This record gives sequence, C-alpha cells and structure tokens, in this order.
Amino acid sequence: MEIFTQQGLAFLARWAHFLAGITWIGILYYFNFVQVPAFAEMEAGARSEALRKITWRALWWFRWGAVLTVASGLTILGFNEQFDADYLSSVAGTSILTGSALGIIMFANVWGVIWPAQKIAIGSAVTVAGGGQADPRAGAAGRRGLVASRTNTLFSISLLFFMAFTSHLAGAAHFSADPESGRLVTWWVVFGVIAAAIELNALGVFGGLGPRINTRPLDSIRNVLISGFVLIAVLYGLFEVLFKA
Repeated sequence: MEIFTQQGLAFLARWAHFLAGITWIGILYYFNFVQVPAFAEMEAGARSEALRKITWRALWWFRWGAVLTVASGLTILGFNEQFDADYLSSVAGTSILTGSALGIIMFANVWGVIWPAQKIAIGSAVTVAGGGQADPRAGAAGRRGLVASRTNTLFSISLLFFMAFTSHLAGAAHFSADPESGRLVTWWVVFGVIAAAIELNALGVFGGLGPRINTRPLDSIRNVLISGFVLIAVLYGLFEVLFKA
C-alpha cells in the first residue's frame, strides 16, 4: 500500500502536523480572542464555573495538541530525505527552521509557563467552589499565564507566515542563501536576539509582568496583533535584505 511507503509516511506525518497544529493554535486563539474578554465581563461565580468546566477541558486539548504538533513536525524531518544539511542551509530550510524555532519556544511556554499557571488558577477556583479559601498565588499565576499566552499568539503569526513562505516563496529565484557569505549566521544571530528578547519579556525578566511599558504590546488583543504583524515586517524585511539574490 502506497500509504506505508516512505513517501506515504511522510504524508501521514504532515497530515498529523496540520491536524494537531490547527487544534493547538485554534485553542490558543480561542483563549485569547474569546475566553479572556468574556471572563472579564463575567461575575466571579460564572467565571469560576467556566474555569472548572470549560477551561480545564480546553487546556487538555491545548497542551497535548502542542505535543503532537512538535512530535509530528520532528517526524516530518525524519521521513523526508531532502531535509539534509544542504537543504537546511538554503532559503527554504532557513524559513522552515525559523518557523520551527518559534514553535519550540511556544511549546516551552505551554508546558513550562501556561499550564503550571493555569493549574494554580483553576485549582484555586475549585477550592473556592468547595467552600475553601482562594490560593493567594492565583492572581499572579493568572497574569503569568496570560502574558505567556499572548506572547504565543504574537509568535504564532510569524510562525504561520514562515511555514507558508517556505512552500510558496522561499524557492523563488528572487532569493539565494550562500552559507559561505555569512548571511545565514547574521540571520540566526539577529533572529535569536529578537526571539530571546520577546521570550524573556514574557517571563518577566524586563521589569516584571505587571502592566508596565515592557508588557504594553501584550496588554490587549489589539496590541498583540499589531506587535505580531510588526514582528513579521521586521523579520521579512531582514530576510529580503540578507537573502535577495
């Protein structure tokens, strides 16, 4: 059966990657575009019940969707022979690795920041619903999870851009990458600095996580979307400068 050939298995891995990625990013957008604004308008009791009965379930699909997205992405690399050193140092390879790097950062945020923070917030809601006292850590945990989730939303815009760019534009004659020219090194250094700065900000390294100037790009969905598209403009502009043939 063709589906069990190497090409078929590569197809299955890509299909699983699409399916898991839609689940992961779709729920990420639900949390940021729907749930958070709705919770801000709810009474405390309704918000607590929604946390316990909706958010808890959504988080299961969210975090395991992230796992399957990353696992299937790595499987794609394993089943495709063309993903060798020469390919990965090409424009297309640089593009797909850029998207992959953003995905790995987002995955780390899901399991290292968002899920631990939500366990505290939801655990507190469960305790209060049972007649107990709220966890004093819940407020800070909620803020920490919110900032990380909005940072992932910001990153996701560029992630999806570079994933699509790889298939549709990276192979155009307009672009060229010469590993000997130093352009690849420049790309990864600049990209690494930008991504690291955004991620460190999400972790509260630059002035904490309170509503300050460093978190202003994340303080509203509008600001997150603007920041996400600004990041694309910066990265694609750099791509054009470095890799124009």
